[in-house]
Amino acid sequence: MPDARPKVLVIAEAANPEWVSVPLVGWSMARALRDVADVHVVTQVRNRDAFLRAGWIEGQDFTAIDSEALARPMWKIAEKLRMGEGKGWTMVQAINALSYPWFEHLVWRHFGAKIQGGAWDIVHRVTPLSPTISSPLAGKCARAGVPFVLGPLNGGVPWPPGFDAERRREREWLSYLRGAYKALPGRDATLRHASAILAGSRHTAGEVPGQHADKVIYLPENGIDPLRFSQVARPATGPLRACFVGRLVPYKGADMLLEAAGLLLAQERMTLDIIGDGPMMPALRRQAERYGAAVTFHGWMPHESVQNVMASCHLLAFPSIREFGGGVVLEAMALGVAPLIVDYAGPGELVVPGTGYKVACGSRADIVRGFQAELTGLASNPAAIQPVAAAARARVQSHFLWSRKAAQVARVYDWVLDRGPRPDFF
Repeated sequence: MPDARPKVLVIAEAANPEWVSVPLVGWSMARALRDVADVHVVTQVRNRDAFLRAGWIEGQDFTAIDSEALARPMWKIAEKLRMGEGKGWTMVQAINALSYPWFEHLVWRHFGAKIQGGAWDIVHRVTPLSPTISSPLAGKCARAGVPFVLGPLNGGVPWPPGFDAERRREREWLSYLRGAYKALPGRDATLRHASAILAGSRHTAGEVPGQHADKVIYLPENGIDPLRFSQVARPATGPLRACFVGRLVPYKGADMLLEAAGLLLAQERMTLDIIGDGPMMPALRRQAERYGAAVTFHGWMPHESVQNVMASCHLLAFPSIREFGGGVVLEAMALGVAPLIVDYAGPGELVVPGTGYKVACGSRADIVRGFQAELTGLASNPAAIQPVAAAARARVQSHFLWSRKAAQVARVYDWVLDRGPRPDFF
């Protein structure tokens, strides 16, 4: 039947409803796709218990592949080489690129005969998100005559000029050589055999060689679960209320935000809620001492609780200089909290005119001055933020709910199955 729901084997090595970042994206996408396709999810065994707690039935809804014999020792190596918790992300991805093919080898061992026998119309690898990690399954699926959808892929946004000190503090030594992944065996075969390549950012789309450009569809990887972010912002009257949400590490820029907001905080024309934890917490507390109760450090909070603080604010002030996706920006927009961001990479693509405020990406001093100017203007009239916040929320509702994203991916499925035209969402 031309309009039958496709049968899709979803590969999501990282997928977990109880975690954040990539595992939450993998879980959310896989769950949402069940509304538009007959889906069976293949994930790594570390996620098994979380799937079961979410009510999924093993063997029927999902299969957990035990690749721990290689994954666990390789993870330990990556943890040592990254030289600090939460640092050296490029190193971790390099190790993953070496160990991940074993997971797909085990997937093929388990499902290869069924794929070749036509049990699924499509195989879709949702995670890993990194474009540096090749997929041996792509070629095997092509030889079996089964379309292979790859992505969304995202990552590798270059460090902006002038932030080498932050780059070194993040232990991102390997990022200077990141482009070498394009020469790795397997990358060209993965792209060549994929039927569709979902790119989570314009940067990632631009890294795909031109001969595969006709397969690339821009589709940001982050989405919003309206059950997790169900409130609508209603900040109290009074001074400008802003929040920062993220790990307290150099590239997120919480120290730049405190510097930019210093005068407003001292004059009690603004308050700032900082949600998150990390190695910069002691230094940030010292930096904020002079502002007294105008700055509140909430520390780490469960993901589902973050909205309780965010919804009391007018503004998400987020001067991060290297965000691949910018999920926290979408979360703020979903609540009707206007974002103030650096116009670079993921956040710069998510915030379109009328839905937030952007500061040009320049030097540290440039960003501080830009945020200071924007905050000063907004503090003079916080009520003016309301229509921008409403437009931000409307954009999330129309484009970025997980149900919307699943419908978008369903159109990609129709395209690779010759049931519809090539889609263009943005």
